[in-house]
Amino acid sequence: MKHTAERTSSGADDRPTTARLRAALRDTRPLVMGILNVTPDSFSDGGRFTSLDRALRHAERMAAEGADIIDVGGESTRPGAQAVSEAEELERVIPVIEAIRRELAVPVSIDTSKAGVMCEAVAAGADMINDVRALREAGALAAAREAGVPVCLMHMRGEPRTMQQAPDYTDVCGEVMSFLRERVDACLAAGMAREDLVIDPGFGFGKTLAHNLALFQALPAFSRMGLAVLVGVSRKSMLGTILDRPADERLHGSLALAALAVRAGVRILRVHDVAATVDVVRVCMALQAAEACATPKESQGEQA
Repeated sequence: MKHTAERTSSGADDRPTTARLRAALRDTRPLVMGILNVTPDSFSDGGRFTSLDRALRHAERMAAEGADIIDVGGESTRPGAQAVSEAEELERVIPVIEAIRRELAVPVSIDTSKAGVMCEAVAAGADMINDVRALREAGALAAAREAGVPVCLMHMRGEPRTMQQAPDYTDVCGEVMSFLRERVDACLAAGMAREDLVIDPGFGFGKTLAHNLALFQALPAFSRMGLAVLVGVSRKSMLGTILDRPADERLHGSLALAALAVRAGVRILRVHDVAATVDVVRVCMALQAAEACATPKESQGEQA
């Protein structure tokens, strides 16, 4: 079945969920993005939500747990993943986005690199584009500009099928930051609004464990670039290497990194375990509020 829909960029601008997402991106509270992979081969939950009913139930669960955004993806980008056609990706994601838009008031992100999927997903109700290729595919930049919704630009070295085959950098933090600046500049030159742009260092996308750890330590520097930073480390192989645990046993490690990311100024956490991450964010925000309210005298008294 071919999915078609007509829209203009003002359609997304007028959508209440898009307006809510834009307001949230301008706020200081970290946002929790729940992952909804409608794929048979994603690394952690592949095959679990390929039916429309199960996908919608999971979206409802994440929304009830406090997800600020639901990220719908129809093509796995795990290491070694095979590409899917645009038609197949559309068949997977459009019915799910339409169902979420009918049933829930939570903003929806479309996780795709294909221009055609971006256009039709936003027409179906998506409020954000999350692109692991940072709008480098044919037509993607123009499609995102026309869609008129916030966009996340991610760094990836190589392609999913080969990206983990001996990735090499001279200065991983400097090179990733330079790449993201270049992609931001391309978006601005195309007429996109700076406040609609989000950046993602791309943990696990063409990086070794050492690269990932260096990037994590550099998160405050990424946050100082003046754009919202998204981090996706939930259940990833870097945690598997550190903890020697399979993907479904990496919750505690994921939460530790979530807390550290919030403390480093990260604005969006892309996660599998929404409820637990929402608790982490609430605790971190309470600590930050307490720090902001503390007077120098109180701080000196505690150190005495």
